[in-house]
Amino acid sequence: MAEPLVPPEETPPVEGSTSSAHPERPDGGVWEHPMIWVSLILLGSLSVALFFALRIIDL
Repeated sequence: MAEPLVPPEETPPVEGSTSSAHPERPDGGVWEHPMIWVSLILLGSLSVALFFALRIIDL
């Protein structure tokens, strides 16, 4: 059976969930800015590599 047409000024019936939407996460936090952590890891690894490079040169 075909559904009846709804006039343009009325909202058609909708199928779906009747539960409320989940709350949005607040902005911020430690994991929101991964480039900070990547830069810290990169800086630490470069400093360790520089330490060993200077040890090799200093022989």
